[in-house]
Amino acid sequence: MPKNSKPSYIGHRQRIREKFASAGLDSFLDHETLELLLTYAIARKDTKPIAWALLKRFGSLAAVLDADPIQLMTVPGVGENTAQFLKLIRAVFKKYSLDEVSTGTPIRTPKQVLEYCKASLAGKKEECLEVIYLSVRNTIMGTQVVASGLIDRVAVSPRKIVECALAAKAAAIILVHNHPSGDATPSQEDIDLTQDVVRAAALFGISVHDHIIVGKGAHYSLKANGKIE
Repeated sequence: MPKNSKPSYIGHRQRIREKFASAGLDSFLDHETLELLLTYAIARKDTKPIAWALLKRFGSLAAVLDADPIQLMTVPGVGENTAQFLKLIRAVFKKYSLDEVSTGTPIRTPKQVLEYCKASLAGKKEECLEVIYLSVRNTIMGTQVVASGLIDRVAVSPRKIVECALAAKAAAIILVHNHPSGDATPSQEDIDLTQDVVRAAALFGISVHDHIIVGKGAHYSLKANGKIE
């Protein structure tokens, strides 16, 4: 390398930052997004090979951000600080999405709920069933994880869900549930539990607006698919 020349990666790092500054992330591919993120965590190094290695190891940008720090550090070039930085990005995204549907926020579109579902449950290693409590004006009164692990009518009864809704003084609820396997398709147990909750809640004048299941890069609305009347 000539005495006064700069490493080629310096120009690349600058170009990718300038690309983001001028046009945002809309035109970025996954590896470019990771490259950009890594420039803020790794100094004086070409981040492109590390970005590609992360994608090869985990399969997608979302999977990289959902990965455990110890798993991230198995990729050459990813140290403890870089792993923690990537986890911070995921945590900030979750907090932002939760703030978007914070207590007192009126739910106006299904997309708002879906973004919350993804932020709250995507990437979790075990199944969780969360309930969103709504007022008569469809503002969020609060949320509660009512079960984790194996989700069925034994693990969490419709009675428990309705009791929690009554305690929260909710006029309506939305069930939020993840499938760590990645397949968002509901099982028969999911459908049966939902319909049991609908019937039990109706006895107390509480509506069940939806049950949304989140998988890896996919979701399933029982309401949109005719499983809730």
